[in-house]
Amino acid sequence: MSMNMLRPSIVLLFTLVLCPAVAQAEGDVARGEKLFARCSACHSTDGTRKIGPTLAGVVGRTAATVGNARFSKALIESEIIWTEETLEEYLSEPKKLVPGTTMVTRIPDLQDRKDVISYLKTLN
Repeated sequence: MSMNMLRPSIVLLFTLVLCPAVAQAEGDVARGEKLFARCSACHSTDGTRKIGPTLAGVVGRTAATVGNARFSKALIESEIIWTEETLEEYLSEPKKLVPGTTMVTRIPDLQDRKDVISYLKTLN
């Protein structure tokens, strides 16, 4: 294989290694808002309390710190900061990231999680 044939692969590899944000596709905010409908039975986006805490301002917030909301002991003790990465992991498998959490709903599809997280980022 000639060097000219390898060059595009090398450039792509360096792009993925040096710019992980480029490698990770952004989610679709509008689609995420629609997908959030399944979360809205327990979570609000406007600050009101439901069964679960409001998710307004969730990105960047420490887990279990919303006033007037109930949290499992496991989530309180987790000291998780909700970043895109921790939200992705939690929404994928809540009980795996935080054994003992009361959150039972998961979003198994990666693109669905990215879309919901992109929507949640707009609530900050």
